[in-house]
Amino acid sequence: MGTFLYILLAILIFGVLIIVHELGHFLAARACGVRVLEFSMGMGPKLLSRTTKSGTVISLRALPIGGFCAMAGDDDESDDEGSFPNAPRWKRLVIMLAGVTMNFLLGLVIIFGCYTQVESFSPPTVTRFMEGCPYEGPDGLQVGDTFYKVNGQRTYLASDVSLYMARGEEGHADLVLIRDGKKVHLDNFPMTLREYVDEDTGEKIQRYGLYFEKRDTGLAAKLRYTWYGALDFVRTVWLGLHDLVTGRVPASQMMGVVGLVDGIAEMGTSSPTVSLALLNIFYLAALISVNLAVMNLLPIPGLDGGRILFLVLSGLCALLFRRELDPKYENYASTVGFVLLMGLMVYVMYNDVARIIAR
Repeated sequence: MGTFLYILLAILIFGVLIIVHELGHFLAARACGVRVLEFSMGMGPKLLSRTTKSGTVISLRALPIGGFCAMAGDDDESDDEGSFPNAPRWKRLVIMLAGVTMNFLLGLVIIFGCYTQVESFSPPTVTRFMEGCPYEGPDGLQVGDTFYKVNGQRTYLASDVSLYMARGEEGHADLVLIRDGKKVHLDNFPMTLREYVDEDTGEKIQRYGLYFEKRDTGLAAKLRYTWYGALDFVRTVWLGLHDLVTGRVPASQMMGVVGLVDGIAEMGTSSPTVSLALLNIFYLAALISVNLAVMNLLPIPGLDGGRILFLVLSGLCALLFRRELDPKYENYASTVGFVLLMGLMVYVMYNDVARIIAR
């Protein structure tokens, strides 16, 4: 496959992720009795459409870059009992949560599909130590220890150990191990990367000096590690947000749609085989799908999380003051939020293009 085909595949992936999100809103709205005016697959000029018995227009549009679910009362006030604003608050909450739920479920499905190709997993259980490793001992690590937490972060795979070691204080780590079925705490444990000789290749490598077991995978293991993988993706998004807020990672390093499409194309062309390229691309698609779920839950006006926030605030107002929050305030906040989000998207897109040109 050439670069152009990988770019096209990346665009289609983004389109499917957005359509699945909107499909969640659509299915929940129908189930809750809210009238849907149009459910569109794609954006831009309309190519095909049909109207269902319930009056919903199902359309296919020219640009495969997303879709939308237009519900009655979304844009203006409506006396229609089937409009979104007139639905009970709990139904509106269900409809708002349905989009992110679908993205998370899609992420799970893709991860499981990728893991069907995996022959074994490496849980963070120590099987032996590299020659010269200084961390073995009665007051340190022992064969059979399973890393449960590293610097406060739960570990599921052997790769999590080095990942969260790197996020802690250099040279030390707070470890929680499972040893003989009990938790063992090693606080401020001295642990650094050292140079070892790889027994298989003879090359000098930087490692912590630990070997981890590999387990064959059955269906139960693949289902379990699929769930672990999704949780890891959620944590990756939150840690990324934390790094941005704290300045650990500059805002200029944020990557948007253009950067991700370019990254997917580069991943595809640099992979030794097409099958491996597709496996890596779809694993990244799972991360993006989970990312969309988490990001959309942020309580920011213009996102699903912002609408959920106003639903909660309106409910509190009704409970405390016997009147709901005026919808105009949500409209004002959503407009401002939308403008700010568009500005952020332009900024991120500019950085993406600048990085591509500078290569």
